[in-house]
Formats: sequence, C-alpha cells, structure tokens
Amino acid sequence: MPSLSSTFTLLDYGVFALYLVLTVAIGFMFTKGQRNLDEYFLAGRSMGSVIVAMTILASLFSGISFLAGPAESYANGPIFYLANVAFFIATPVTSIIFVRCYYRARFFTAYQYLEERFGVVLRTLASGSFIVRVLLWLAAATYAPALALEQATGMPLWFTILTTGLITTAYTTFGGMRAVIWTDVMQLIVLFGGQLVIALIAMGRVPGGLEQVIEIGKQGGRLDLSFSPDPTVRLTLWGLLIGAAFMHLVQMATDQVSVQRYLSAKSMAVAQRGLWIKLWLTLPVTAVFYGTGLVLFAYYQVHGDPLAAGKIAKADQILPYFVVHELPHGLPGLFIAAIFAASMSTISAGINSLTSASLIDFYQRLWRAPNLSEGNQLKIARWLTVGYGVLVVALAFLVHRLGTLLEATNKVIGLIGGPLIGIFLVGMLSRRTTARGAVAGWMAGFGLALYASLGTRVSFMWYAMIGCLTTMIVAAIVSRFEPPPAAEKIADLVWSPAGGESPRN
Repeated sequence: MPSLSSTFTLLDYGVFALYLVLTVAIGFMFTKGQRNLDEYFLAGRSMGSVIVAMTILASLFSGISFLAGPAESYANGPIFYLANVAFFIATPVTSIIFVRCYYRARFFTAYQYLEERFGVVLRTLASGSFIVRVLLWLAAATYAPALALEQATGMPLWFTILTTGLITTAYTTFGGMRAVIWTDVMQLIVLFGGQLVIALIAMGRVPGGLEQVIEIGKQGGRLDLSFSPDPTVRLTLWGLLIGAAFMHLVQMATDQVSVQRYLSAKSMAVAQRGLWIKLWLTLPVTAVFYGTGLVLFAYYQVHGDPLAAGKIAKADQILPYFVVHELPHGLPGLFIAAIFAASMSTISAGINSLTSASLIDFYQRLWRAPNLSEGNQLKIARWLTVGYGVLVVALAFLVHRLGTLLEATNKVIGLIGGPLIGIFLVGMLSRRTTARGAVAGWMAGFGLALYASLGTRVSFMWYAMIGCLTTMIVAAIVSRFEPPPAAEKIADLVWSPAGGESPRN
C-alpha cells in the first residue's frame, strides 16, 4: 500500500475536504420545511421531468458504477455496456404499465399496490424483500468509496466506511427527499465529467490514440461478444438483451428507490417524460464509464499492468490507482471526493427509501396509532433513517464476500428482485390471479432463483428472468384452482390501455 505522502498532496486533501463540505451543506440546506411525510419522502410532489431523470440515473449509477464499470471493462471488456439496449424494453413497460398504476392511487410506496391487489401478506413479503435487497446494495455502495480511498490514500477501510455512513445518515435524516434529489444532481454532473476527463487523459498517453485502444482491446479479447445460447456463459448477447431487461425492470418498476422519484414528480406525464429522458442520458453516461475501462486496459498494456504486477489486489481498484498515480495534483482529490460523495448520494437515496417502506408498509399498516400526528410520524421516520444508516455501515464490512462490485450488485438484484417483478406483473396484467397464487408464485420464483445462484453455473444475468417467469407461471397455475378476485375490487388495479391518472379517494 502506498504511503500518504506518495499519493495525495495537500492540494488533493484540500479539494477533497472542500467538495465533501459542499455536498453536506447542500444536504442540510433542506432541513427546514420538513413538516409532513409528503414533503419528507416525496419532496412535496413538485419535481420536473429533467430533475426526475437525473436523480433516477444518479441513484442507480453512482460510486459503484464509477468503479465497477471501468473495472468490468478493464478485466473483461466493455461488452456489458450492451445491457443498456435492454432499457428500450424496460422503459416503455415501466412508463406505460407501472407508473400509470402507481399514479392512479397516489401511493407513497410501490408495495401499497400489492396490498390493494393481493392483501397485506404480499405487501409485507415484497416490502421486506426490497428492504433486504437494498440493504445489501447500499452496503456495496458504502464499500466502493472505502476501497477507492484505501488504494488512493492509505486511509483504513474501516475509517472510510464509518465516515461515509455517519455523514450520509446525518444529512439524510434532516434533509429528506429534497436533500437526496439535489445532491444526486450534483454528483451525476461531477461523475460524468470526471470519468470523461480520465478517459481523455489516458487515451492521450496511448500511442495511436483511439485506434490503438481498439486494436489492443481486440488483441486482448476485450471486444469479443458471445452469441452462445448457453446460460452458463458469463456474458452473451442474449443475456445482455433479455436477462438485463428483467434486471432493469426490477430497479425501475418495483424498486422504491426509483418509484419514490416518479412519485415526487408534479404529475404522471412529468414522471413518464422523466423516464424517457433518463434513458437517453444513460447511453452516453455509461458509454464513458465502460469506455474508460477499455482505455485503461490499453494504457496499462503499454505502460505495465499494475494488477499483474501485484500493485493492486483486484480490478475494482484500477480506476483510483490511475487517478492517484497519473493525474495532475488537485484532480485526484476531486475525483476521489466525487466517488465518495456520489456513493453518499446513493446511500442517502436508499436509506430514505428504506425508511419510507418501513414506515408506510410496516409501521402505519401493522402498528399504527390512530391519533399519531404527522409531526410524530416524521420523528419516527428520522429515527428509522438513523437505524438504517447504522445497519448499512455494519453490512459494508461483509460485502466484499460477494465478488466484484458489478457481479455483487447484479446478483442481489436478480436473486431477490426477480420474483418481486413477477408478482407485480401478474397483478397488473392478469385479472384472474389470486393472492394465494401470487404467494405461491413468489415462493417458487425465489426458490428456483436461489438454486440457480447456489446450485448451478448459470450466469448472474439470468437470475431475475428465472425468478420472474417462475413466479408468473406458478401464480397463474395456482390461481386457476381458486375463485377469481371480485371484479369491482381490482377494477383500478389491473392495467388497461385506456388507463390514466385519476387518483382514487
């Protein structure tokens, strides 16, 4: 591990500290005005489409993507970028079916829909699944900047994890959703700009420039794309198009982190427009993330591979290694701070969503006091935020056991989220599905996805699809042995082409 003096300069530390102070200041700016749950969780339902698009993108592509995208491309090539094509499947499905259903009832959480459609058992299972999945995801988001800072400055991993968790929990507790959204916007701009600068500097130091980068990538097998139908092949065209579509649906359609942002929009039309803007923003942002990894692969083939030389322990450390050793003084401080602060932004978004799910789906539904005021519920929300912040920090110390950052996050998405998207789809698309059928489907979907993960060599790209389709099929079969739900009870809960935004009282 390099010493502090050989990595960060005083200028780097100054830039690093200033950037973090600015991020925290923005978070605390919105402490005033948090008088009710609508404001705390949904920013008063006042956001425009561009802001909605940027905050969704920032919450899903953050410090993890900043490290994992280039690391994946450096180690295996930028082929994973093709998973973005699957957004052209997931985006219209989310916009036309899911957002419309959520807005018709003016929900706070995605899982309120499941109680209306199937009952409290499914709502509890779904919200609980979301909480488990996002806790693991946030643990990875906390671990990512800690890994970067350990490699870049020699700061102990434990110190960085604790600092990230404490600062993030503090401003999320007091600033609510407005603090989350506006820190998201700032981080997205800095992350994209920082990644672009890194790629251009590295490319400028490869003799032959972009043409040589591509040639070196070809020679190293980094541009090979498998068309194999074998599901055990790690990345294939079919997994990147079909399997990824199901993974995107998990995050876009049923994840409270995303749904909460749709519901913060001024109207359903604004939320839907934000989804499409987000799609077109995703393509250039992730192109830079994965392109940077290919450029770094070419650069280190020319200048000596630090991974092969044992200077770094894993590919996830390649970006911070380059930043610290190759960029002019001041820029390392800015970019490491950007990784750190962007992960804070993601953690704050996740913690806020975990709190909303816990308060709305569990406390209000199962243990609510009839005379509890909005002010008291707001206090409970803040205490829940603190509790989740502490739990995320604890889990961050274990996340390295799940593999690379990219695989770790996508394994969790597929394994837990696949059956969840299946429940929502059978509920919204089939009037015949019953509550018992949905529960049976969820159990079967999760069981088969878990078996695929632990008992087979099937690629992680297929876990979400396996869980989703199994859930839908079993739910449909079991429901055939029961009386159908009452038509009047589910009238507004099953999707129809003519549906619109007409909140139920």
